[in-house]
Amino acid sequence: MNIEQNRSFINEIWDKSITPTLMEYIRIPNKSPLFDPEWKKHGHMDNAVQLITQWCRDNAVDGMQLEVVQLENRTPVIFIEIPGQSNDTILLYGHMDKQPEMRGWDADLDPWKPVLRGDKLYGRGAADDGYATFASLAAIKSLRAQNLPHARCVILIEACEESGSYDLPYYIDALEKRIGKPDLVICLDSGCGNYEQLWMTTSLRGMLTGQLQIDVLTQGIHSGAGSGVVPSCVLILRQLLSRIENESNGEILLRDLFVEIPAERLRQAEQTAAILGTQLYNDYPFVSGVEAVSKNTIELILNRSWRPALSIIGADGLPKPENAGSVTIPTLSVTLSMRLPPTCDPEKAKLALKKALETNPPFHAKVEFIPGKVSAGWNAPAEAAWLLDAVNQSSKNYFGRDAAYLGEGGTIPFMGMLGKKFPQAQFLITGVLGPGSNAHGPNEFLHLPMGKKLTCCVAEVIAKQFTGKN
Repeated sequence: MNIEQNRSFINEIWDKSITPTLMEYIRIPNKSPLFDPEWKKHGHMDNAVQLITQWCRDNAVDGMQLEVVQLENRTPVIFIEIPGQSNDTILLYGHMDKQPEMRGWDADLDPWKPVLRGDKLYGRGAADDGYATFASLAAIKSLRAQNLPHARCVILIEACEESGSYDLPYYIDALEKRIGKPDLVICLDSGCGNYEQLWMTTSLRGMLTGQLQIDVLTQGIHSGAGSGVVPSCVLILRQLLSRIENESNGEILLRDLFVEIPAERLRQAEQTAAILGTQLYNDYPFVSGVEAVSKNTIELILNRSWRPALSIIGADGLPKPENAGSVTIPTLSVTLSMRLPPTCDPEKAKLALKKALETNPPFHAKVEFIPGKVSAGWNAPAEAAWLLDAVNQSSKNYFGRDAAYLGEGGTIPFMGMLGKKFPQAQFLITGVLGPGSNAHGPNEFLHLPMGKKLTCCVAEVIAKQFTGKN
């Protein structure tokens, strides 16, 4: 591969075509079905599909076949097949659905308004994960421009990843013969520790969500009469949370949610800590004076990749402050999100969590934990020598630094599905979600230089897959 030609080709297609198209993509509020149950009626998903597929057709390579596959009562997928010069198959994955707006955007920014500021493109969904389709096809186009051979490529773009990919298993079954057996899976929906090198995701946590419902009264009563007699819902909530989480440091107390951390992952955590140092937590948007739960970078990396952690992500039953009267609250519901270690059994974790919260409730209150979305984590198989070499060399070629490795705290359900279905496959899980990019939150941005360099690396890895295995 001619490195400079690859760089020039990809930079040009990003500047002239991908970035302007991503700006139009940001304008489409195609929220994931979990956040827009009437997505079909609203038509935003269809608009996103139309935008993406039109770009792909305008940038098609010889022999490419594109189809929008729509199973009944399911979100669509974009399925692209590109013939290659070997019997191997490379599967490139991304998604086109988005998280909801979220409050807190800067006054001059908006989730559905693209803003190009320096080398950052602000707006919902460009980095998570709208760029993936364009980057995948651009990488292949760059290879074709140099007449370089590559394996058969399949690009699969789903539309409910942010809802847990509940439609995806049906498509994997329906398209099984057309997908084939991937030798390499490339996923561009992950994160990076910085924007200065290529990052390879080694693991992903699972996730267990659910509603914790607490009922003490059939209706609200005057707090002057209720307080001191009626156990408050918040008091009960505090006690229940203390069963599962150490309130002094956030450590989870349920042993069924822990796993043994592989020695290789511990070693990689040490290496990553040496690269990132205090940057790991200094880049978080802490309020002035707030500190991370630890100053030990290795422990923080393991906390967010190989240990369970609890977040409360929603609540119902408490009035807004401006509407808060002197009332003893009769009922309270909170949404719990428990991140699980990559190899933790989510069904076992669900039963352990439910038992801990519901057994012998304080004051005999009515307490119920209603499990919601459950997703298994993923731990990457051992990387083949050719892949490690290709990833590291491409990072040096386009970033000037060795590749780095990081376990991610998020969940990509598709990886767990593929890992079980195709145990022989190699995986390159990477992405552009680095410091400050704030996927799912306000002021989400795509770091454009990272997107360009990552696309260059993908092209080189695809090229080296052919030469490394043939």
